Formats: sequence, C-alpha cells, structure tokens
Amino acid sequence: MQKSKHLPAGRKDRTMVLVDIRETKSVKASDVFLQVRPGKDFELITLLRAMLREQKVTDDQIAETGLTREQCVDFLDRAKAAKFGVFFFGMGLSMTRGKHMNSAALLTLAAELNAFTKFVAMPMRGHGNVTGADVIMRWQTGYPFGITFNRGYPRYNPGEFSTVDVLVRGDTDCAFIIGADPGATMPQPAIDHMAKVPTIVLDPHVTHTSKLAKVHITTAPAGIAAPGTAYRMDEIPLPLKPAIDSPYPSDEEVVRRINEAVAQKADWLGTRPQSIQHQPIS
Repeated sequence: MQKSKHLPAGRKDRTMVLVDIRETKSVKASDVFLQVRPGKDFELITLLRAMLREQKVTDDQIAETGLTREQCVDFLDRAKAAKFGVFFFGMGLSMTRGKHMNSAALLTLAAELNAFTKFVAMPMRGHGNVTGADVIMRWQTGYPFGITFNRGYPRYNPGEFSTVDVLVRGDTDCAFIIGADPGATMPQPAIDHMAKVPTIVLDPHVTHTSKLAKVHITTAPAGIAAPGTAYRMDEIPLPLKPAIDSPYPSDEEVVRRINEAVAQKADWLGTRPQSIQHQPIS
C-alpha cells in the first residue's frame, strides 16, 4: 500500500474495518470484521450516530443488528482516532429495505465524525464512469442523480425520481438508455416495464437491455474509439483520446442527431420547445 508523509509505514499505519452480512474474500485483507444482520444497515448506522452523540442506546437494540456494544464502541474509537477516515460503500448498502436512506445515513455519520477528525464517504462504483455522470449533473443542476426535469427545471428526490424507482412504478412510456445495462442489474419489475415500453439503447455491445429493447444503436466505445473524459472515483478527470477508429458514431453524435431531428419535428408542428432551441448538446 502507498506510503505517505504522515503514514510512512504504509499498510501497517492503516486500519481496515469490513462490514458485511457474510464473510467475503475481503475478510483476509481486513483488520476487523463486523458481521451485520441482513437488512439492519440503517439500524446499525443510526445506533452508531446515537452512540457518537453519547445518547442512550440499549444492548438489546444493538443486538438486533448482530453486533455487540463492545464492537460498536471499538469501531467508533478507531474512527475518532483516525487521522483521515474513509467509508467505502457499495451498491449492496442501498439494496435493503432502507434503500437510499441507508446511504444518506452513512453520509450523515461521516459528516458527524468530522467533529473529531477528517472523515469522508466514497461510493464504490460498479460501472464505468458513473462518477463522471454524477459530476456533470452536479455542476449543471446542483444535484448528482435522482433528478427530474418534468416541470422545466431540475428537481431532486432519490427514491422518487431515481431511474429504478421510475421504472418500477411504471411511470415512463419510453426509455432511452445510453452506455448502461439496467436490464442486467435492476429489479425484475423495472426490467419487465422496459420490455413493455419503447426502449432505445445506445451501446457498443449487445447487452441484456438491448435484447428487450425496440431499438439498439451500436456506438463507438468511449475512450477507445471515441474521445471523452472519464472520472476516477475520487472525481479526478482523465481526458481520453481514441486509440483506434470505429465505423460507428459516438454516443454524442447520435444524441446530437436525435436532438436536431426533434428540433426539426417541433418546427414542423409549430411548437418548437424553448429548451431545444437554446440548449444544443456540446
């Protein structure tokens, strides 16, 4: 592990605590393993926040999470004593009953730990350049995801406007998927809805979503045959130059041509939207 000015011994100067519902391969690399009961993520984080504020928490409440008071106290002591702590969390955190509220609770715990030391939370991205999508949406709208423009301006509410929630509820009558494969990862009700409505996919490969889509447009792989910018998980931008040529257009070119076609259609109808007229895709 990388050595630094303040941690010259590298891995020996660092502590890794793994929290999961079962033992994984990462257990061997960790110093402490906390096995939480399935579906008790929100309860555990809430209890840790309460203990951090020295509020009353009973042993029975802690036991419901699968941990002991000693384990929770030890975790908080380690966190407060850290020079720089980081919560790395994966998609599994939002897959239980609390959904996005689990992530919100963890982010709040990280913020509250800053009363004692430097602490941040970082999601472990499962797909390419998800951080890039969050960064762009954030500087354009002020929000990273879970956004709707159905009133002409951005509104943010995870759990209501998130893609998976919109699809599960069946709110959409069309789906436009760019560089993603929700058909391979989303809940079955969301997949079933995409199969019912006109779904258009832009992707270099045939995916699970492509197989249920009405239209699949093959595009050049970004960063390989099409230029662009990818963002690391720590939000550092990496400009990418194409190494090979592709007979297929880039995602940007396809979206630009669709945008131009929609603008022409709106002119023909005499109802050209203001957003199309003044918001060209760059």
